[in-house]
Amino acid sequence: MPSQQQPSPPTTPSRSTLKEFLASIATIQGDLSNITAPPFVLGSYSTTELPQYWGDHPNLFVAPAQEPDAGKRAALVLKWFLGSLRNQQYAGRDPSDGVKKPLNAFLGEIFMGKWDASSIPSPNNDNGGENPGDNETTLISEQVSHHPPVTACRLSNAAHGIHATGFTQQEITFSGTVSIKQKGYAILHIDRFDEDFLIPVPNVKVRGILSGAPYPELVGTYSIVSSSGFVAEVKFEGKGFLGGGTKNGFDAKVYKINSSNVEDSGERELIYTATGQWNSRFSIVSTQTGKEIDAFDAASAPSRPITVVPRDEQDPWESRRAWGGVIDALNRGDMQGTVAAKSRVEEGQRGMRRAEKEKKETWKQVFFRKEQRDERFERLVKADRHASFNVDPQGGIWMVDIDMVVKGGERKFHEGVAPDGSRCMKNDKSDGDDHEDLRSERREEVVRQRQPSNEIKVGDSESVSSRSRSRKDSKQEADRKGSRDLSSSSSSLPSSPTTIGGVTHINSQLENIQIEEMLRNKYSSARR
Repeated sequence: MPSQQQPSPPTTPSRSTLKEFLASIATIQGDLSNITAPPFVLGSYSTTELPQYWGDHPNLFVAPAQEPDAGKRAALVLKWFLGSLRNQQYAGRDPSDGVKKPLNAFLGEIFMGKWDASSIPSPNNDNGGENPGDNETTLISEQVSHHPPVTACRLSNAAHGIHATGFTQQEITFSGTVSIKQKGYAILHIDRFDEDFLIPVPNVKVRGILSGAPYPELVGTYSIVSSSGFVAEVKFEGKGFLGGGTKNGFDAKVYKINSSNVEDSGERELIYTATGQWNSRFSIVSTQTGKEIDAFDAASAPSRPITVVPRDEQDPWESRRAWGGVIDALNRGDMQGTVAAKSRVEEGQRGMRRAEKEKKETWKQVFFRKEQRDERFERLVKADRHASFNVDPQGGIWMVDIDMVVKGGERKFHEGVAPDGSRCMKNDKSDGDDHEDLRSERREEVVRQRQPSNEIKVGDSESVSSRSRSRKDSKQEADRKGSRDLSSSSSSLPSSPTTIGGVTHINSQLENIQIEEMLRNKYSSARR
């Protein structure tokens, strides 16, 4: 049987333990998107799974493709956008369970799945070769960059002729609340009308962290721009830090641009308004009649879990198989096992990046390609009056490779090697333990590259005394050699002495591998 949504782990930290962790990261300046979190903060899913919540209401996704009126299509695209936000922000979990941090996706990680849409009548029998003969919505998500972290995705229903391609890059900072700045966009295309919609990715603030009851609040004003001459503007007006406002509230307006050119941001005619809460009920009203024409209740509308192939049939680079050991450990509340399984994948990735650097090789993505510019985006964004879109030149612009999407069902990604650095045999269906192990070779290589010391290497089986000496020597090693780039980009720290996890650091830079070890020492159940 195909597997569906993973259950959330049962582990729940004490409020004091959570506050200790938050106090430690509060001293770190800059982007926290790649920082290692203790196991009790983690969700049992990766960031590559998050795009699935654009499609878990399949009827909302395909509805615009069935509407002949361009103004109503703009309202339906707005409804799909708003109706998807609840599950996106809570990753499909019950809001009462709070917010979890997803696993940081590794470079090349892939998530694939689909939803059956056969119950929705299709007006289009010509699906262009993408998923021929199927009335289903499909998703392909890939981690296309690690520095900076960028996830690209393709959501498509070929039978209805509607497709969305997008990418997002998150920059996370902490100052009492967690602020998630999202860079990127998506373009929704409807074949029947040869119409494009430019879709934003809103910024998020996670409030209520210090009280132990975190919840997401979207912030800012954003535009959804149609190539047919309509613009929806959404202003998120959530509950303020000092009170006031409505939790998860928003106000939206749909305008018709009175010009033959969508790039003309001149006179606009208001045709629809939408108000309510994206986490529960909202309604859409016609300004011409003053009557409600549509409504949606995200709290009560059943979402359809994505269907994925069983884990043992997935490619080693697919999310749920690659992180299988971590997911299993989280779900049984095994923090020590979580750290060990997670470190195995992360150490393998570091070894692969070192090998690529030595060989002067560049990682090759599977389903997406990096482009210098996107003419559709450049044309549509001119109608945006709110600076809704932020694209990082370093992160890039990512477009789908349709030929590779068609071949995606073959499930042969990066043949010969697994994400943890082990070799894969052809057609191997194991979870990785039976692969020919290269990790010991890489550990020996790392040791040769370093001066003899008692440094910790995440994932190694070290003795208790060696671990203890490593912790004592970490300050001396940092003072002598400075920050070393062994994994993710370094996190900035104040130049004054800082205590994290019981270890004092004087250097101005602290690499993520050291942060990971300190958090493991503090929060793992392993005996020291």
